[in-house]
Amino acid sequence: MDHPYYPLGVSIPDYRPNDLPLSLSLPVFGALIGSVVVPAYLLAGSGSGSRRRVRPIDRFAASWFALCGFLHIAFEGYYILHRTSISSKNTLFAQLWKEYTLSDSRYLTSDIFTVCVETITVFAWGPLSLIAVFCICTNHPSRHLFQIVVCVAHLYGVALYYATNWAEQRFHGVSYSRPEFLYFWVYYVGFNAPWAIVPFFLLADSYERIVTAFRTLHEQESQQKNE
Repeated sequence: MDHPYYPLGVSIPDYRPNDLPLSLSLPVFGALIGSVVVPAYLLAGSGSGSRRRVRPIDRFAASWFALCGFLHIAFEGYYILHRTSISSKNTLFAQLWKEYTLSDSRYLTSDIFTVCVETITVFAWGPLSLIAVFCICTNHPSRHLFQIVVCVAHLYGVALYYATNWAEQRFHGVSYSRPEFLYFWVYYVGFNAPWAIVPFFLLADSYERIVTAFRTLHEQESQQKNE
């Protein structure tokens, strides 16, 4: 059966068109995301240490890592489990993947780089994202360790994701995305851009908190020596 994916002529066996309109599948997917993100946002302000000051960035970070954990483990995990047959399925997640892959057909061809990166994401960055949520909500001392690890992983991953696609088009003339504005700029660039932007703000916050903590520690040590 003919399919709408690029590059033209790429082999996608057993392709089955979606039968759910985006006007239905996106709200359902949004509700699933909300069921994870909203509780994380609320819990970030009600964890252990009720007297502590909860900053807006703490609530945002908890929500962000909850989103990452859900997408990595549930949505991308679904891809890893069904990557060889996803083009023929019409479950909610399969249809969303088939819609997104109009911007990157590598997901429907079991591209080696894509499978490797997604596997690492599912089994490493997904669980670590949820650990970061727990640490934020409980004000755990190791919160910034996990925040830094996951943020650096996201920056590295999205850099490779963009770079490999660009290199294929630049040096081999192969485009995995349909040329329409919606698919390239909204789906491919826009949907992945948060993972290239948000980590910088969270890394800056971790840097500030760690430097402040060590500065305070050094001042206390200096005072003890002078006593």
